[in-house]
Amino acid sequence: MANFYDRIGKKFGGYAYGSNKPRYTSEYPAGDPEKVFKDEILKLKSNQKIVLDIGCGDGKFAFELSPYFKKIVGIDNSKQLLKVAAHKLKEAKVKNLEFIFANAQKIPFPTSKFDIAINRRGPSFYPEYHRILKIGAYYLEIGIGEKDTKELKEIFGRGQNYQNWDQSRLKKDVSEFKKLGFKIILAKDLYYQEYYPNYHQIDVFLQGVPIFEDYETKKDKILLDKYIKKYQTKNGIVLNRHRVVYKLQK
Repeated sequence: MANFYDRIGKKFGGYAYGSNKPRYTSEYPAGDPEKVFKDEILKLKSNQKIVLDIGCGDGKFAFELSPYFKKIVGIDNSKQLLKVAAHKLKEAKVKNLEFIFANAQKIPFPTSKFDIAINRRGPSFYPEYHRILKIGAYYLEIGIGEKDTKELKEIFGRGQNYQNWDQSRLKKDVSEFKKLGFKIILAKDLYYQEYYPNYHQIDVFLQGVPIFEDYETKKDKILLDKYIKKYQTKNGIVLNRHRVVYKLQK
């Protein structure tokens, strides 16, 4: 996965990573999962708390949260995205952020170090996350649910979590959380829709996400055309999305 994000960071312009965003609209029947996730984090805001941002990428989310906490340490295994984060940090001169190259499976910090750990669509090494949290500390995650873009993957015949859409990620994760001794405050499936106005915009989207790590515009054009023909609506080309949101206490 690190190699994927290194490629994407370079492809979309180095320090301008994230600027080439596709245009789309969204409908949230049960609420915007990103907002739910951020709101739950901000309920814990404190100038005394140190936060670990697991899979921080280019640091965008850490910058958003930095005014609300004593310090945020971001870790990632993509050197390219960490270069982007470091460049942003130098320009912004934010004093309470730090970005470190590290593998989330073996976090280079002692046991019971952090007050909060957050994970925004990053890896799921839960025993390690439990280890680095203080007693009474919190773990929050927004992750990709098993049914995310199911219809798209069915037409392409491949993709993340391909053909595992009947295996509930939430139930599996909750079982592991309980075994680790976490108190579950929130564990929720959230489904929503994105609508892309044309072929170009959904193509740009697929180039920048790991739904298909091997996606290529020319190679996959026939399959994408097939998807668009089937899922074109009056609001645009629909993608059905699925997120899980967790808030736990150690």
